[in-house]
Amino acid sequence: MRSETELRLEELLAARLGGLDVLPRKLLRRDAPGGLAIPGIFSANGACRLLPTLDGWLALNLARPDDIDLVNALTGASGDPWPALVPYCARRLSAELRDRAIELQLPVAMPGEALPLDLAPLSSATVPRRVLDLSALWAGPLCAGLLGRSGARVVRIESIGRPDPTPDGSPKLDAFVNRGKFRLPLDLREVDGRKRLLDEVANCNVLVTSARPAALARLGLEPDMLAHLTWVAITAHGFTGPAGARVGFGDDCAVAGGLFEYCADTPRFLGDALSDPLTGLEAARAVLSGRTGLIDIPMARVAAAYAAMLA
Repeated sequence: MRSETELRLEELLAARLGGLDVLPRKLLRRDAPGGLAIPGIFSANGACRLLPTLDGWLALNLARPDDIDLVNALTGASGDPWPALVPYCARRLSAELRDRAIELQLPVAMPGEALPLDLAPLSSATVPRRVLDLSALWAGPLCAGLLGRSGARVVRIESIGRPDPTPDGSPKLDAFVNRGKFRLPLDLREVDGRKRLLDEVANCNVLVTSARPAALARLGLEPDMLAHLTWVAITAHGFTGPAGARVGFGDDCAVAGGLFEYCADTPRFLGDALSDPLTGLEAARAVLSGRTGLIDIPMARVAAAYAAMLA
């Protein structure tokens, strides 16, 4: 059963979707191996957990296999990291834990730490001609997919060296967000692959990315070199400055934005990686509203904007 907050979120989404032909519930749903659990102190996919600290709470997301090794190095434990993390966090301050986790490149968030993003007005006056989708997972592909539904031609880069796990892990989501796109496989580890990518960038008028700035710079993509197009830069906490080096995923970014709720005195997750679909929608809205240049869309700040509207 969905909570009152989740029902209110769907009502809010119905308004934000405007003329886009997508049901709010469809926008928020994905499939996953083994299914998804009811969110609580653990996220629906089981990778992210809310941990009590000396002065509050912290969300830690072990979404990648390497994250478990990093946490075990931090706590000095081995095996399942959660039993050691609970007492470890209970003896330390939230900000201290967050800063140490950021140094280790772990996805982490203090509840409500992000400031709300100013969302674009509800307008579909500017439909781009050609969109290049260089993103992965959920938010970026959804943004490009919604632009495609609005009439843009979307070319999706399929990285051979670092493939998007979505087609294997969430095939229904992949079909939904990537439907109708022209898929172009490229090996971006090779000079020829990177050259073809830059050729595609030169021929598009909207570029959608979801990687951090340093990774994109290694491909030859930097904002001052791409002034001719609109660049939608989706990240966890921001594209510029120190935030651009910070790792994050849908569930921890939702917590950073304050998009969670309390049951008694214990926080619990809402939905499944909510900042992902909300960011995908708002990134598309920003393009359709006519914004140009670098459009910096941090998932945590989109979540904060929705949390503020729900307050």
